[in-house]
Amino acid sequence: MSSSAPLPPRARTNSTKVKPKPKKKRRPRRFLAFLFLFLIVVIAALAVYVGDLWRDTNQALKDVALPEGSSKPIASEERAQVKPLSLLLLGTDYRKETGSMNTDVVMVIAMNPQSNTATVVSIPRDTNPQLKGYKAQKINAFYAGFHSKAPKDQDANAYARDEMRTMMGKMFDITVDYAAVMNFQGFSDVIDALGGVKVYVDQNMRYTDSVDGTDINLKKGEQTLDGKNALDFVRYRKSNHGTAASSDFDRNDRQSRVLAAIIDKMKSVGGVAKLGNVIGAVGDNMRTDIPRDQIINMLKAYYDIDKESVRFLPLEGVWDSPYVYLNDESLQQAKAALAEELQPEGRKVQASASASASASAAGE
Repeated sequence: MSSSAPLPPRARTNSTKVKPKPKKKRRPRRFLAFLFLFLIVVIAALAVYVGDLWRDTNQALKDVALPEGSSKPIASEERAQVKPLSLLLLGTDYRKETGSMNTDVVMVIAMNPQSNTATVVSIPRDTNPQLKGYKAQKINAFYAGFHSKAPKDQDANAYARDEMRTMMGKMFDITVDYAAVMNFQGFSDVIDALGGVKVYVDQNMRYTDSVDGTDINLKKGEQTLDGKNALDFVRYRKSNHGTAASSDFDRNDRQSRVLAAIIDKMKSVGGVAKLGNVIGAVGDNMRTDIPRDQIINMLKAYYDIDKESVRFLPLEGVWDSPYVYLNDESLQQAKAALAEELQPEGRKVQASASASASASAAGE
């Protein structure tokens, strides 16, 4: 998949086409939604050890893990409790109306059981990765391209996933152990499985698109949103019916609020009762090559990880239409962070001020 045209330089800070503007750092809110959809299985697994729900969870894991990974035995030295692991997480904007398979969320995650830490590197969806042997195009289009070029004797989804894993390994100079592909529909299905979530809609939102069937029609105020309306709420960006537009940062804030509402609902008695439905929603919308036993190992290894131990690194770059060109410094920092996380001993996490104070008090 090589391109005959020479690739532009990686950093374009002196571009005459578009003057680079100071960029606000992207907050990690939008990515938390997809992490949650994956890690919601963790919540489920912790609960099911005490009841009959284990049967449903085990079946959900069978649905999530692709056949080639379902029964693969895990050597003791390869278990997630022992070995640092890396994961590629893709969020696909697939809708039956359009057939689009763009991966608008692309993240590389490294996890270390010794330090109980993780590093999450997010790649802008318009990034031109500028990798030797790969053509110049937006990174969110590669999955669909690989899917269309899959050999007839291979599963196209698995082929595209494997090619993306290989490509991301080359981009960050690491071996990516596993990959997971999550459909955006999973976000909506999880909320429906919980019976909706209560959130405050911060503005009137109206947008329609006859091509893909989009029909966003929300009124300002606190309300209970079903899955479809919650997805509309977090994705709303522009209007063609007179309501105010939204920025990516507005959408990030909305996603974090819906995520908080999902977590609150999961902790409620009603949420626990609907846990089986939630597990099914995850299973229907995510596919991965992580063996089922390794998923359970990951749940056991990282069930108590806290947000302070997760390091988010959104890559920075320069927009020069139609691509984002990554800054070398940002890319090198991400490579170093992932490599550090994958060291056997993990990375050092600075103790919190409260922990340090407690330690000092104990020593007095």
